[in-house]
Amino acid sequence: MTQKPLPALFQEGIRFECQGTAQCCLSRGSYGYVYLTLKDRQRMAKVLKLSTLAFTRTHCAKTDGHFHLKAPEKDCHFLIGTRCSVYSGRPEQCRTWPFWPENLNSKTWNAEIVPFCKGVGKGRLYSTAEIEVLAKRDPIR
Repeated sequence: MTQKPLPALFQEGIRFECQGTAQCCLSRGSYGYVYLTLKDRQRMAKVLKLSTLAFTRTHCAKTDGHFHLKAPEKDCHFLIGTRCSVYSGRPEQCRTWPFWPENLNSKTWNAEIVPFCKGVGKGRLYSTAEIEVLAKRDPIR
C-alpha cells in the first residue's frame, strides 16, 4: 500500500510533545480499539510481569483477526488518573499518536487533533520524514 504524500501543513514538520493529559487515552466517540501487535503484547506483559499468553488471555480480545485490549467501549483500563500504568510497555498505537494515517490530512488535523491534543505545537519538531515513518507503524496495516 503506497502512502499519499503529506499535505502542505506537514511539509515544515510538526512540533509535538506529550503533555500528560491522557486525552489520547480516552475514547473519542463510541469506542476506541487499542490494537496490539505480538511485540506490543510481549512488551506490556513484561511490564506487568506476566507471560505473553497470560497477558493476552487476561487483557485482550480479537476482532476481525486483530488483537486489541478488551472493553473498547471504555477508556483504557491501564490509565490511572492521567498516567499510563504501562507507559514503558505501551502499544505502538499509543507510541505513534498523533501521527496516525487518519489524522494526517489538514481538515482532520486542524478540526480534531489541534483542539483535542495539548501537545501539538509544543516540544521537538518532527520532520516530514519522521511523521511518515510513524504513520507507517500503524499496527493493523
